[in-house]
Amino acid sequence: MFMKNFIILPTYNEKENLAELVMEIFGQGINDLSILIIDDNSPDGTGVLADELSQKYPVFVIHRRGKLGLGSAYREGFDYCLDKGAEYIFEMDADFSHDPKDLPRLLSAAKDGADLVIGSRKIKGGQIIGWNWERHLYSNGAMFFARFLLNLKTRDITAGFRCFCTNALKKIDYSKIKSNGYAFQIEMVYHLEKAGLKIVEAPVTFIDRQKGQSKLGQKDIREFFKTILNLKINRKAFLLFIKSISRHKTT
Repeated sequence: MFMKNFIILPTYNEKENLAELVMEIFGQGINDLSILIIDDNSPDGTGVLADELSQKYPVFVIHRRGKLGLGSAYREGFDYCLDKGAEYIFEMDADFSHDPKDLPRLLSAAKDGADLVIGSRKIKGGQIIGWNWERHLYSNGAMFFARFLLNLKTRDITAGFRCFCTNALKKIDYSKIKSNGYAFQIEMVYHLEKAGLKIVEAPVTFIDRQKGQSKLGQKDIREFFKTILNLKINRKAFLLFIKSISRHKTT
């Protein structure tokens, strides 16, 4: 069975949101659309609900043995969707922080030639609702730190609302991206920019979750900074290598 458009929804304890979200997604009028739910053995029964939804909608479910991380969920999801013949693959949170009404806009921008479309909170027209000043400060500081060190052009590098053209995914080896938390999103942008692929940011309104609990923890924060520093070191080593080759050619 081949599906043209896939939305990957990693879930952990999202039973309160999942059914309503699935209905709203399929209410946006996107043709040939399927949802892949990747559940990390949610103790609240999210996985059971996902199976029930798969009987009513074009929903596929992968059950995993436990909390294996956001990055590993997306890597597994990419493999699954590519195997199904997907042309466009979305990343999306399952807590309604990403508005399903924005899906057609992101897909349209991808079809217009973007390799990756990011639902961006950090460009004109984008915004965040529900964060206090401290969270804004931490987020902006971390994003500035990462963009500066890695020389990234993309503004919202941690955004989790994305639409990939699958040809772009085939041009980078995402299987080697080992970060599992939110640092995964930065690594994907880093490798796509490094490969010279086209990234477009579309403004969206991000609304902090109303039900359930945030999955962001201290482990994710530590991994974020570790990943940035590792990429910085690798980038510096690569540039020094290129510089040494250039000098050798001129002597």
